[in-house]
Amino acid sequence: MAIAKRITINDVALAAGVSVSTVSLVLSGKGRISPATGQRVNAAIETLGFVRNRQAASLRGGQSGVIGLIVADLCKPFYAELTTGLTAKLEAEGRMVFLTQGGRRGEHVRQRFDTLVSQGVDGIVIAGSPGNAGELLAQAQEHGIPLVFASRAGYLDDVDTVRPDNTLAAQMIVEHLIHRGHQRIAWLGGVSSSLTRAERVGGYCSMLLKYGLPFHSEWVVECPASQKQAADAITALLRQNPTISAVLCDNSVIAMGAWFGLVRSGKQSGEDGVESYFEQQVTLAAFADKPEQELDDLPLTWVTTPAREIGEGIGEQILMRIAQGTSSARHQVIPPRLIIRK
Repeated sequence: MAIAKRITINDVALAAGVSVSTVSLVLSGKGRISPATGQRVNAAIETLGFVRNRQAASLRGGQSGVIGLIVADLCKPFYAELTTGLTAKLEAEGRMVFLTQGGRRGEHVRQRFDTLVSQGVDGIVIAGSPGNAGELLAQAQEHGIPLVFASRAGYLDDVDTVRPDNTLAAQMIVEHLIHRGHQRIAWLGGVSSSLTRAERVGGYCSMLLKYGLPFHSEWVVECPASQKQAADAITALLRQNPTISAVLCDNSVIAMGAWFGLVRSGKQSGEDGVESYFEQQVTLAAFADKPEQELDDLPLTWVTTPAREIGEGIGEQILMRIAQGTSSARHQVIPPRLIIRK
């Protein structure tokens, strides 16, 4: 005996010739839907025998207890930590998180957004850098769904955001190095297309300028998040510029690789004659997205804005938006902390 196919909201949308989001609006009674469109959707529902399930009922009531989260890539430590913080905050308030991934380049964000809307979530958080933020905001407003962006850089103005202060973080750690007597400070890691890196490098440059210290473009070295490539890069950098006394690393992976590079080259210095830049100790410093207790136990200085705290801040923001409704955009900036290890 054949089992009847379960009719879904996607089937209704296809039959009515509208988007899944439009069907959700009809089910919820929210948004601006023309009478003709509403009639088409309802006719498709009746024809197909679509069952208005609990998700649809929660849409009509306006509270499902579920917050949708779209992260760029859960494999990246920043997004994993952020998800942990957000989930903990929302679960403490009796809510759940519906987690999806939008893709490293944001290629699936719109599809995931429509899916979350169709499931009747109370709000949506997007963690990443979607290029269509304005379009998504307009859709969220049309659906009456609060939307918050977790941004690693300050590129959004008209939407609710929670993000770290990358410029201040760089200024804090560079000033600390300067106060320790370093005057020739290099940068290692990241790629030029990263907005987060751009803000950090901007803070690095502004602090060198403030103290009248030299800036050399060749001292700002791009490097992917690879320990091996970071080890090779710092070895080459210091061989070509032996007077550099401190290196600021773009993330913890780069810092670990740079540390291994120093250790490796230091051991080999007596054999290959490149001992000149190890006559003085090279100090490492780095950015991190982890809590202090989870940082690698290396003798270097960290500046951190834990992604878990950003996640908690997002939780507070989305709950506030759900409770208070529409208002002007809110921007919450999580301050960095300097962690000094000897």
